Amino acid sequence: MSRSLIRRFAESVESHPSRPALVVDGQSLTYLQLKRLATRISQTILQYQEDDSPLLAVLGSRTITVYAAILGAHAAGKGYVPLNPKNPAERIRTMLRLSGTRLVVADHKGFDQLPDVLTGLGHCLTIILPGTTDASELSSVFPEHRFIPSSRLGNARDDIIDAEPNGVAYLLFTSGSTGRPKGVAICQSNVQAYVDYVVARYDVSEQDRFSQEFDLTFDLSVHDMFVCWERGACLYCVPERHTMFPAKFIRDNQLTMWFSVPSVVGTLARAKLLRPGCFPSLRCSLFCGEPLSVTYASLWQDAAPASVVENLYGPTETTIAISHYRWDRARSPAECINGIVPIGWVFEGQHCRVVDSDGGTVRLGEMGELCLQGSQVASGYWNDRQKTSQQFVRLRGGRNGIWYSTGDIVKQHENGCLFYLGRIDQQVKVRGHRVELPEIELVLRRICGTGQAVAVPWPTREGIADGLVAFVCGVDRLDEGRILQACRGILPDYMVPKAVYLISEVPLNQNGKTDRTKLVEMLRDGNR
Repeated sequence: MSRSLIRRFAESVESHPSRPALVVDGQSLTYLQLKRLATRISQTILQYQEDDSPLLAVLGSRTITVYAAILGAHAAGKGYVPLNPKNPAERIRTMLRLSGTRLVVADHKGFDQLPDVLTGLGHCLTIILPGTTDASELSSVFPEHRFIPSSRLGNARDDIIDAEPNGVAYLLFTSGSTGRPKGVAICQSNVQAYVDYVVARYDVSEQDRFSQEFDLTFDLSVHDMFVCWERGACLYCVPERHTMFPAKFIRDNQLTMWFSVPSVVGTLARAKLLRPGCFPSLRCSLFCGEPLSVTYASLWQDAAPASVVENLYGPTETTIAISHYRWDRARSPAECINGIVPIGWVFEGQHCRVVDSDGGTVRLGEMGELCLQGSQVASGYWNDRQKTSQQFVRLRGGRNGIWYSTGDIVKQHENGCLFYLGRIDQQVKVRGHRVELPEIELVLRRICGTGQAVAVPWPTREGIADGLVAFVCGVDRLDEGRILQACRGILPDYMVPKAVYLISEVPLNQNGKTDRTKLVEMLRDGNR
């Protein structure tokens, strides 16, 4: 029988009511306390919802209010749409419109962003404010919206609404090549399949202490929450000031389960904070979101000698991660390609094929595009049939059904191990976030009033991009400060170029396409 995510959490409450479930900025909530806050929010959702939308937006950062709102959404039978208040207001408005939800829960940081978000939104919202006692000023400025302060929250209840297996667990928006964010809806059964596999693989127990340093708009955060709460463990939210330098936080809180992007390893190493044996409490260390280099895997294994170190891989469309490779000090260095750790084998019960441009399976050892199928794979994009038909496809031969076409170039050895080699399109990863370069270039062309703008990942270390740099041509002069400020009003921080350079012409390759490699060489050589 299918067990919904909220039912799993409720079972942990029954088994471990007084154990800590969540620690944020030194404040600890037991399982029972977190459930009571979550059900107060769920009762408020049920009281004030006016349509049958399956979604609730959560505008906030990693606060107790937001974690409770996520559980509250599920307890009310809804999926959640995480919205980062640091993003530009127009981007948040776009995601609200695309999601179709009329219900929002906001924490104190989201509350501060509401005036900008609500200006020009175009439809009415009910906004639940569990941490706000007085919303009268907002109500007077925006009378068309309804604001529910903490004094009007519902009462804590024991009953919850069990989600359907095909019900939406969460909707995440990723960068889109057309300039419009793509919505990826992951259903309950997708996450249940992931949680069941991972909990068993890493033998999670109520004694574990999980890290949580991913922004909640990043799907890897779902692992932190629901793998942890499945077994009554405790989730330790890494404060924002420590997310790139978490060494002291790991030691002070005696974490046992670590999960981050690989670039954290490089940041700690450059700061000389990654000493051998400095993380003795860790028993499991997972990395995902970017290629994991041999150097970084070796450094972390030395720092956490008692820990399993694994490289995970998985696009948002395949629910958090769908393949794994376990690092071995003696064997692994020789198994890596181009200094990058393999992405390994797909989870048990999931399926992969490596195909050519016609959808036919390539021979073992040959390069091709990775396609994925199984209980973790989403069924398509939110209200976007055209994009769905492009990425969710049928393949020639082999298993029937729909496969997700990842756009990742891999090769597979005879033992089934997969090796990531690159992308077939213009998508890159920046600090773990998926970024479509054409989306940035579209914004630059509009701002600069030119038809020629190119973005490239730069600088890169150990195969990981720290940021982006842009090139523009076709204009007489360049006001870099104005351009970057305009970008910040449209794009999230990780997509804003660190610099914009004026060039006389865009270099082309032999096929007449933009030669991004040449632009990167110019940056490397200092010839801009």
